[in-house]
Amino acid sequence: MPTVSVEGGSLFYERRGNGPPIVFIHGGWQDSTVWASQVEHFAEQYDVITYDIRGHGQSGPTETTQYSVELFVDDLETLLLELDIDQPILVGISVGGLVARAFLDRHPEQARGAVIAGPFQSMTPLSFPTDLNPFLSPVQGVSQMVSTIGSAATFRSLLASMQATNGGTWLSLDSDVREEAIATAGNVSNAEYTKLFRVIYEHDPPDISHVEAPLLVLAGDHEVGQIKRQGQTLAESVPNGQYRELTDAAHLVNQDNPTAFNSACTDFFELLEATDGGSSAVTES
Repeated sequence: MPTVSVEGGSLFYERRGNGPPIVFIHGGWQDSTVWASQVEHFAEQYDVITYDIRGHGQSGPTETTQYSVELFVDDLETLLLELDIDQPILVGISVGGLVARAFLDRHPEQARGAVIAGPFQSMTPLSFPTDLNPFLSPVQGVSQMVSTIGSAATFRSLLASMQATNGGTWLSLDSDVREEAIATAGNVSNAEYTKLFRVIYEHDPPDISHVEAPLLVLAGDHEVGQIKRQGQTLAESVPNGQYRELTDAAHLVNQDNPTAFNSACTDFFELLEATDGGSSAVTES
């Protein structure tokens, strides 16, 4: 099993194909298998790298007691160095998008371009079960929930809360994709689940207006309105950003509509091949 050593543990990765490198970064409580349709599609022309971020999938728990997006960027740096990858295209969804954004901030000239999908930038409002101690912080509340009912049930409860509070069809339009995501979340240990929730709740995304690398922001047309607005703002904040909404998709846009997602990415990758810059921020449907 191919792994790269990082602080307190190791990262599982897979590499397939030849050509310009693309690194896919999955979302929270997922694993790298969510990119199956993208790996199959792009490995014919690209060097495709997927990996499980610490605490997830075959990377599993690490000894580190507290996670952060900055730590995930450290891990990505280590992966790129160990695999001798230079000027990758980054593709991140959800939490993976936060990692891609933070990498761009830290290394504005070391990525050829980036795709950020399911582009949430800050935690949307949540409501918690009424039987929880009302004086607990959200992080403490999630820790109590996951220790009581487990990771999968906590994930399902938070999804229901996000849908009730924010509207929209949260996570996925496809019931099979949704149930698979819940099952995958259930494989994350209680401690790792809480460590990741803290990352999402406490992270303050950096300003990347100084980043000139082209950026494509993708959201599903059934995505939560607040996250759509965050994605639009992100695309408009950089010199070479564009925002697109893909039909028949919610938060997990690459799994809900892989054909449209792969097509949008192909167009963007071809733009990177053809130009050294990008286009001004635009909104497309």
